[in-house]
Amino acid sequence: MSRSIVETVLGAFVLIGALIFLVFSYSEGDAGTVSGYRISANFSGIGGLKVGDEVQVSGVKVGQVARIELDPKQYLARVTMEIDDNVELPDDTVALISSQSLLGGKYMSLEPGGSPDMLEGGSEILYTQAPQNLEELLGKFIFSMQKSDKPESAPEDTVKVNEPAPAATPIAPKATPDSEPDVSVE
Repeated sequence: MSRSIVETVLGAFVLIGALIFLVFSYSEGDAGTVSGYRISANFSGIGGLKVGDEVQVSGVKVGQVARIELDPKQYLARVTMEIDDNVELPDDTVALISSQSLLGGKYMSLEPGGSPDMLEGGSEILYTQAPQNLEELLGKFIFSMQKSDKPESAPEDTVKVNEPAPAATPIAPKATPDSEPDVSVE
């Protein structure tokens, strides 16, 4: 019986420790909701971006992705972001979907422009760039490397082209017996 009491107390300490770690990581991880205004942007592809991913300006978190949906008219991915009220963005801001590393972890990067007019709640970012498809880039690189490994040209592949004829030289007209040569005496 004493053994089960020790196991129960030890299990309680483990659960309390896990709860403390969870609360600490939530508060320090800045994973809470952002209160602010919402803006949206359309992309041809989102490349693994998810609701809750960070929105950053110059590497600083200023918001989070609030919603992702398909625009039925344009067939583009509409990403709605919630931006902190303290952050004002010009209306010529560019939205880019970037990777935190090669293995994944996407985030929305905003690059503010120079316009004096600011985005308001419900506005749309007009300038966007979808993420690069790593598999497609690798495929193009491998394909281009295979082309460059081919020999220059084999003799049977060469086509001989006739060289152009040399430029014609004018021929002086021949003197005929009826005509007299042009002789001038000084």
